[in-house]
Amino acid sequence: MRGETEQLRDAIAEKIMKAVGEKQTSPTTSNNVPIPSPSMPSNGHVKIPTDGTDVWEIDVNLLKFEDKVASGTFGDLFKGTYCSQEVAIKVLKPERVDADMVKEFTQEVFIMRKIRHKNVVQFIGACTQPMKLCIVTEFMAQGSIYNYLHKQNGSFKLPMILKIAIDISKGMSYLHQNNIIHRDLKTANLLMDEHGVVKVADFGVARVQTKTGVMTAETGTYRWMAPEVIEHRPYDHKADVFSFGVVLWELLTGEVPYKCLSPLQAAVGVVQQGLRPPIPKHTHPKLIELLESCWQQNPTLRPNFTDILDKLKRLAKEVGNAGEGQKDKSLGGFFSGFKKGHH
Repeated sequence: MRGETEQLRDAIAEKIMKAVGEKQTSPTTSNNVPIPSPSMPSNGHVKIPTDGTDVWEIDVNLLKFEDKVASGTFGDLFKGTYCSQEVAIKVLKPERVDADMVKEFTQEVFIMRKIRHKNVVQFIGACTQPMKLCIVTEFMAQGSIYNYLHKQNGSFKLPMILKIAIDISKGMSYLHQNNIIHRDLKTANLLMDEHGVVKVADFGVARVQTKTGVMTAETGTYRWMAPEVIEHRPYDHKADVFSFGVVLWELLTGEVPYKCLSPLQAAVGVVQQGLRPPIPKHTHPKLIELLESCWQQNPTLRPNFTDILDKLKRLAKEVGNAGEGQKDKSLGGFFSGFKKGHH
């Protein structure tokens, strides 16, 4: 059997090398579309043919716009379809487009087109035509965590909090392993699909980490922002960990961080007084420990998302939720993790 396998392998290799070595003169399909000849680069990898077009560039004529989901100063978000699949379409308002907006748009496309993870919102494509700038992603049927908590007055039971935190940590761990810093991690940028999977979204201010490992300039949203970012000091991926700590607190309490303060007052308090949101009395001790480690003033003392993920999984099992292998994957099982009520 082994001999036959080796013979087959050798025969395939011989055919590949023969095809690479032959000079082919404009081979075509039955539809007369030229097919590029395969080639074997010097690094030994098989080179995939390309027709020279960007596969993510979308023809706006193939987009069907349905309901407007949200509207902002710089753009509108629509639910729609693209080639029969449900999508979200973020359209920039032409009259608001300036050099900074174009920079943010190109940065978002640059990052999103190369990331693939089940806990990161899937990029479908973008239109780069002037006056038609838009980004198309998968449609997230349940909307943002922020809307659920603060506009629908919802809250989560502990097993669901852990499940959501695990989803976020998986997505963020993937991004950080690919040297991407989100820089604006907050509940408004965490979306739920129809199966209850939470995904990281909105990469408008995300950046690829520099080779030195540190970055500067203020970005993000004050209530979730790390002190080093507020102070315009150099920062790295640990700034996202601080923001995650605030998100976790928000999941626990269902409240807006520092709700009695203006965003600027909150930022001053975080930097100058070490201000942090008050942790509820009956919070699980291990969650308190995790929150406090994420909120460390010194970024080097904060855990990374791989460590956070391990801690959350262990805690999920401890509280009677396997975290990874829940049997009930139905929509009903998803909503059973919610509880409604005012805070």
